[in-house]
Amino acid sequence: MTTQVTDHRGGVWSIAVPIPDNPLGHTLVHLLETDRGPVLIDTGWDDPDSWDTLVAGVTACGFTLTDIHGVLITHHHPDHHGLSAKVREASGAWIAMHAADTAVVRRTREAEPGRWLDYLIAKLTTAGAPDGHLAPLREARAKGRGRRLPGRRAALPDREIGPGELLDLPGRRVRAIWTPGHTPGHVCLHLEEEHPSGLPQGFGRLFSGDHLLPGITPHIGLYEDPDDDGGQVTDPLGDYLDSLERIGRLAPAEVLPAHQHAFTDAEGRVRELIAHHEDRLAGLRALLREPRTPWQLAMAMEWNRPWEQIPYGSRNIAVSEAEAHLRRLVKQGYVEVVTGSDPVRYQAV
Repeated sequence: MTTQVTDHRGGVWSIAVPIPDNPLGHTLVHLLETDRGPVLIDTGWDDPDSWDTLVAGVTACGFTLTDIHGVLITHHHPDHHGLSAKVREASGAWIAMHAADTAVVRRTREAEPGRWLDYLIAKLTTAGAPDGHLAPLREARAKGRGRRLPGRRAALPDREIGPGELLDLPGRRVRAIWTPGHTPGHVCLHLEEEHPSGLPQGFGRLFSGDHLLPGITPHIGLYEDPDDDGGQVTDPLGDYLDSLERIGRLAPAEVLPAHQHAFTDAEGRVRELIAHHEDRLAGLRALLREPRTPWQLAMAMEWNRPWEQIPYGSRNIAVSEAEAHLRRLVKQGYVEVVTGSDPVRYQAV
């Protein structure tokens, strides 16, 4: 096992914790020294090799796991929150997360086995997924495999991260910035301290989670809630674009993301991401000159590989992303649902 640890200076470190069988490779777990002991920002995937790497990384930073004082979670996804329970068990550390993502964790833990599969089957049927895609899900539901869905063991946080809050981290100034879009409760954490290298542009450092990454566009899907009766229509892409603009105005000197590598020029990267989504929305309006289901739209969209090469599970994510863009277009008045269509179809107006 090789542990990749980077000293970002000024009491900030990153530990590359592997994500099993995932092209992202690893999550960058950040360790922040405070006067009360080190605090982790995210923890990595719940996997034995990932755990061993995290423990070795904390040691390489000059601490033991029992020194960990707290855990700040940028969002609830398993490559960020997965090892939180083990860290708390080993160290007694508190775990903090935004309330919107804590609600997702609680809902997942308490869901009746099979409820999520029922929801997914119904949603994909409405979106126009073919029978060949639905058949494995129906089989899994019939055999009771819903009990083994990921996330059911995720730790419930014991502290809340409030938007705009200056966090209780003695000796450090870290302010929480609520940046919904990738998840409803995603937060970035702004280290409001001079950069140790004295970078001339911007102020402080931003732990950006998955919100702002140097070479990847984070997934923007729907905020899934199996118990939602359809009364609240969310706009995750609109949330994400608004959040991006806030981070652009913040103008940190350096961004420390949860994947890839640290980078500068946050404003430039924000402009790139906003332009990307504007181009994608314009392309979808052109595709929707003829009525399409969300599944048909996802098939026609540009991804990092041809649709035929997209793995089974990733197609569900692609459809969710297509639906998030559809919601944005509907809210803007550019697209509407074709009345009476089943499965549901959308068309440009």
